[in-house]
Amino acid sequence: MSEHQGGQIKGLPENAYAELKPGEEYKPVMPANSTPQEITPYSVIVGLLMAMLFSAAAAYLGLKIGQVFEAAIPIAIIAVGLSSVLKIKGSLGQNVIIQSIGQNSGLIVAGTIFTIPALYILNLNAGFWQVFLASAFGGILGILFMIPFRKYFVSEMHGKFPFPEATATTEILVAGEKGGKQAFVLVVSGLIGGVYDFVIATFGWWSETFTTRVFGFGEKLADNFKLVFRLNVGAAVMGLGYIVGLKYSAIIAAGSFVSWYLLVPLVSYFGGGLTEPFQTGATKLISAMSAEEIFRQYVRHIGIGGIAMAGIIGIIRSSKIIRDAISLGFKEIFAKKDGSHQTARTQRDLSMKIIVGGLVVTSILLFVFFQMGVVYNVGWAIAGLLIVLVVAFLFTTVAANATAIVGTNPVSGMTLMTLILSSIILTSIGLKGESGMIAALLIGGVVCTALSMAGGFITDLKIGYWLGTTPQKQEQWKFLGVLVSALTVGFVIMILNETFGFTGPNALVAPQANAMAAVIQPLMDQQPAPWTLYIVGAILALVLTMIKVPALAFALGMYIPLELNTPLLVGGLIAHFVSTRSKDEKVNNARRERGTLIASGFIAGGALMGVFSAFLRFLNFNWVNTAWFESHSAELLALVMFAALCAYMIWDSLRGKPEKD
Repeated sequence: MSEHQGGQIKGLPENAYAELKPGEEYKPVMPANSTPQEITPYSVIVGLLMAMLFSAAAAYLGLKIGQVFEAAIPIAIIAVGLSSVLKIKGSLGQNVIIQSIGQNSGLIVAGTIFTIPALYILNLNAGFWQVFLASAFGGILGILFMIPFRKYFVSEMHGKFPFPEATATTEILVAGEKGGKQAFVLVVSGLIGGVYDFVIATFGWWSETFTTRVFGFGEKLADNFKLVFRLNVGAAVMGLGYIVGLKYSAIIAAGSFVSWYLLVPLVSYFGGGLTEPFQTGATKLISAMSAEEIFRQYVRHIGIGGIAMAGIIGIIRSSKIIRDAISLGFKEIFAKKDGSHQTARTQRDLSMKIIVGGLVVTSILLFVFFQMGVVYNVGWAIAGLLIVLVVAFLFTTVAANATAIVGTNPVSGMTLMTLILSSIILTSIGLKGESGMIAALLIGGVVCTALSMAGGFITDLKIGYWLGTTPQKQEQWKFLGVLVSALTVGFVIMILNETFGFTGPNALVAPQANAMAAVIQPLMDQQPAPWTLYIVGAILALVLTMIKVPALAFALGMYIPLELNTPLLVGGLIAHFVSTRSKDEKVNNARRERGTLIASGFIAGGALMGVFSAFLRFLNFNWVNTAWFESHSAELLALVMFAALCAYMIWDSLRGKPEKD
């Protein structure tokens, strides 16, 4: 057993986050010449259990609030806690594998829930097998497309990309190997966040959303000027904002404020005199619409245009990376092996022959799926397959780039682009109406899951690179995690659809799926799509790019409902506050890290209890008094409880102290 497995490690090497000087080499925590324990019955079984558990939790949270949390950090913390409780020897390598397999959950969920619920929203039939296969094929394609880019992103660009989520996860795994109290902090915050969100969902003791309509002047502002402030008071959403950080939560919120406090009042002011509904499938006059209805019918389309343009800009910026990866792949396939050069354990990938073979087999199976389970026409099935392969491959680098730089993957924007492209192509070859919408949404589901997987997988591979895992083993076992996660997500979506539904007064929000449905219906029914609004959004994204504002985050803020963006900003402000109070940088870092653990607990606890609450409602247990839950008094109480939760988070985060060397 090498020394790193005995808990004697000091931490990551000094050059882990710095750019390497000419001739300098990065030596990971588990050296290339060591043989760490990685694939064991323990690591595989626990990894698969994490994949199932977090798939269910992430699906609920994503459909409820439109934000999918990345499962990597909570799973890493649980893995560390378990290995210390069970006294597992050589736990670092195994913990990486547990995290690697389990992390599939958030990735598959993000790909599935952004598209598949749109089938239910549009009253189209979607069977379990269609949901499962679209998720599974997408996940497999994401892995296969990402492997050729691994060396570029994790090794050649060492120190040039911040990899925020990979950094946090790696630090947790290293701290766990050294021994620490993280698991305790996570359990306590998980209980607090879980009980808090469970009380809202199951008993309705206070409202889920606070709005300024509670006050008399707020009611007047909302009615006369369409100005309203909305805040979701859930623990999970606020925790998510903490991890996103102030910079990006502020940009997302800024996009939301432009939508709600500039564009919604403008549409109301200029459209108030219209005597008939204006495009976008609206049935009401603008003068009769609330601020929320104006946002849904008109303003959100501008955000969609912005997301699409931001995706195109990302592809243009990544064109050189794509060319380099293709040429490297060809060299590896056709190079003659002389046997003199042995690849180091920490640089060993699945061979290009396996990757190409895997892509061929997956493509054939995907064609069969489209032909026999979706469109029942050879020409249409080939068109669907080509859309999936070309778009998924092109956008792979965009997903990896975004994840490497900001830790968030803009899959929803890229999927909207895919839906618009596939709708135009499919209608031009004669596939229209309901069958066209089902085909386009399942194509979108495959692409969306592939891109989600690609972005998350690069995080995973970077963690392995820093710690010294064998990439080949991460890549092989990732496939099993995909299948387990896809099965779980399929079942959870079916249960949530039966319990809450995606349409109606108490339906799940599913904001991205609603946006997909809004885009696809007019395109497939040959109605005029709101191209003017898309173009306005695209121009806005170009202008934002010119002034160096991340257009993708801003545009996402423009189309996700206000109440889901405001708590993100609160979480980001708390993160900034607790990490800047001291003049000692080590103290600030310790507080920030403790806050990250608390936020992860809020997210995991809130989401898991949300799933439990959904099961209770599925079994017809419901203790919510609707009259109270929707009253102004319950909204005021919600604001007080949210303030108390934020105060707890600040207080507990400020208790973070740097570890003594």
